[in-house]
Amino acid sequence: MRLLKRTLFTMMVVFLSVPAFAQQLVLWQDRGDLSSLDMVNGPGGAAHQPGTHFKFLKESTSGTSPKFEVEDENGVHWKVKLGPEARPETAATRLLWAAGYAVDEDYYRSEIVVDGLKHLHRGQNFVHNGNTVVGVRLERHRGGQEPPEWSWFENSFSMSSEFNRLRIMMALINNWDLKEENNSIYREPLGEAYVVADLGATLGRTGNVFFRSKGNAKEFAGTPFIRKVHGQYVDFVLHSRPIFLGFLFNHPHYVFRTRMEKVVQNIPIEDARRLGNYLGQLSANQIQDCFRSSGFSPKEVDLYSQAVTRRIMELKRL
Repeated sequence: MRLLKRTLFTMMVVFLSVPAFAQQLVLWQDRGDLSSLDMVNGPGGAAHQPGTHFKFLKESTSGTSPKFEVEDENGVHWKVKLGPEARPETAATRLLWAAGYAVDEDYYRSEIVVDGLKHLHRGQNFVHNGNTVVGVRLERHRGGQEPPEWSWFENSFSMSSEFNRLRIMMALINNWDLKEENNSIYREPLGEAYVVADLGATLGRTGNVFFRSKGNAKEFAGTPFIRKVHGQYVDFVLHSRPIFLGFLFNHPHYVFRTRMEKVVQNIPIEDARRLGNYLGQLSANQIQDCFRSSGFSPKEVDLYSQAVTRRIMELKRL
């Protein structure tokens, strides 16, 4: 009897302690009725909008875009990104969030005033009158240690419908920079969320270094979406391969970039239709809100909304 009690006690301790160290892996969440989503404010909502007064903290040297960090009057820490990625990244997070995936809380501001702003080593051309910064993406800082990365080719979700739909989303927004370092694992209340954390290289044209673009509505609208259908599978368009000279002078990079194109290939048609029907719940006005809130002009908003709607319809018709 004593042994039985000890065994039961040990099992109870183990059972109760599991939540303390076991983390559920999260890739996708059902957003419910998409027609009710706030595409202006995105995942953070209106309640998490940045303040209006900012204090400079430090400049960041990571990545290709100019970046620095600020704190608003509410004590919230924000990461500022400038340049051609600021607008498309803001819009791309909203589309990916609507599709059910975890993203950063991004907001776009045409300009902000930053107290104590120091001379920037990158992006000083976006600074006017000493402390006014134009064309700003503000991302809520998560804090803590640098999150771990995850791979498109080796992960816990491969072959799942949720992962296949994420792959399609990369083609839908023309994300040509599918590097592992752009993917992060965030610790969320529901578990470890697998996130595409850098969405700046989107909403333009995919291609090699001479042809690709970011946040170019005309080029995005002019690119094809579906490459070919074969049997029960579909390949989407994503160009990332360097010119052939890259094969001769930098073979590892050539192979690395060529492999990225496989992310959007050989996807079950059933999963593509499922994504199309899901996103089809979004109204034309919601899709326009996504781009309006990201700083695009009325003409660009029309081009983007028409192109995204057309791509959603292509998925539904497969």
